[in-house]
Amino acid sequence: MIIRPKLHWFRMLFVWRGSVLPQLLPRLALIFALSVAAIFMHDHMRHYPIGLGTPPFALVGIALAVFLGFRNSASYDRWWEGRKLWGSLVITARSLARQALSMPHPRDAAGTRQFIAAIGALAHALRHQLRGTDASADLAPRLPPELNARVAAARYKPALILLWLGEWVAGRKREGALDGYAMLAIDENLNALSSVIGGCERLTSTPLPFSYSVMIHRTIYLFCVLLPFGLVDGAGLLTPLFALLVAYAFMALEAIAAQIEDPFGLEENDLALNAMCDTLEAALHDMVADPAFERAPAPPSAAPGYILD
Repeated sequence: MIIRPKLHWFRMLFVWRGSVLPQLLPRLALIFALSVAAIFMHDHMRHYPIGLGTPPFALVGIALAVFLGFRNSASYDRWWEGRKLWGSLVITARSLARQALSMPHPRDAAGTRQFIAAIGALAHALRHQLRGTDASADLAPRLPPELNARVAAARYKPALILLWLGEWVAGRKREGALDGYAMLAIDENLNALSSVIGGCERLTSTPLPFSYSVMIHRTIYLFCVLLPFGLVDGAGLLTPLFALLVAYAFMALEAIAAQIEDPFGLEENDLALNAMCDTLEAALHDMVADPAFERAPAPPSAAPGYILD
C-alpha cells in the first residue's frame, strides 16, 4: 500500500503511483484509436450511417453506474472489514502482552519475552499466510527453536502459534503463577485472536461471485468500445476527449474494485500489513521495556506491504 501525506488538489491531478492509470493506458489507447476511426468514418463514409446516437448510451450508462456502485461498495466493505480485523488483532495482542506482563506471579522474565515475541510472530505468520508468501525468514528470529521447527512444518502457521500461546498459559496455570480468573481473561483474548484469524481466512477464501465481475467487465468494455460511435455525431472532433473521460471513469472504478476486493494482497491500494506488524512489534517492545527483548529486523528479501511516497 502507498502511504502518503495529504496532497494539494493540484498535485493530486498528476499523481501516478497509487493510481490505476498505468494499467489502463493500453485500454485507453484503444478507445482513442476507435474515436479517431469513428471521426474518420463519420467524415468520409457519409453514405454509411454509423452514428448510434446518445440516448442508448445514456440508458446503458445509468444501469452500468448502478452495477459499478454495487461492485465498489461490496469491494470496499471487504477492504474495511479486513482493516477492522487487523485493528482487532493489534488491540488484542497488546492486551495479551499486558496480561502476560502483569498477571503471573512470580513472573518468568525469559518465558514472558518468548510469549510476547510469539505474539508478534503470529501477526507476521498471518500476513504471510494471507499473501501466500514464505514466512520462515520472519518467524525464525522471533520464535524459540523448537516452536519454530513445529511451525515450519505446519500448513496453518498462525493457528499453531496460537496453540503454543495457549499451552504457555496452561503451563503457567499449572505452576501456580496464574489463578483461574486470570487464565479465563487471557483465554478470552486468545479466542479473540482465533476469531481474527478465521475472519481473515474467510475474506481470502471467499471472493465476490465471479458472475458479477464477468458481467460488469463485459458490459463496461462493450460500452466503452461503442461509445465513440455514439458521440461522434454531437461531439465531432472532441469525440476522443469525451470518450476517454467516460472510459477512464468506468474502467478505473472497475480496476479499483478488483484491487481492494482482496485487501491482504500486495497491490498499491491493499492494506499495509507490513506497517501494521511493525507498529504492533514497536508497541510490544515498549511494553516489555527489557534490554534483552530486541525487535527482530525484517529481512531485506521480505515482500513489501507498503511504499512510503
